[in-house]
Amino acid sequence: MSVSLHYADVDFKLKSLTSLKKFVVDIFLKTTQKKLSLSVVFCSDDYLLNINKQFLNHDYYTDIITFPLEETEATSLAEIYISLERVWDNAKKQKVTFDDELHRVLFHGVLHLTGLKDKTKEQKAAMTVAEDKWLKAYAKYLKSML
Repeated sequence: MSVSLHYADVDFKLKSLTSLKKFVVDIFLKTTQKKLSLSVVFCSDDYLLNINKQFLNHDYYTDIITFPLEETEATSLAEIYISLERVWDNAKKQKVTFDDELHRVLFHGVLHLTGLKDKTKEQKAAMTVAEDKWLKAYAKYLKSML
């Protein structure tokens, strides 16, 4: 199983994400005991707004939309759309690096695929704890590769 990356209406290409893709697949398998086949599309605000309107009937900008497409006992097939503009703006607001915010947003989407929700205050708190856990694990993973 794998993570594939795609770009839609953005002239920006992210640098080497091989370790990030492997980490996401490995952690997903450890968390759910399922293999993950994930397509991640990096796009603009307007591109994601159109998806938000068309598929979710929401007329506002967002940083990420996650679509679980097919679920079996052994595998999960999904798509994640990430607005690079929202990630950049959120990184500035949160005073974190673009990469850190991008990782948080990607992990957020994958955590939705593991069953975590973020509608209530309690769910949002649990999501933040899980995001932080994955961010720390990813930093440790990167250090182990040196």
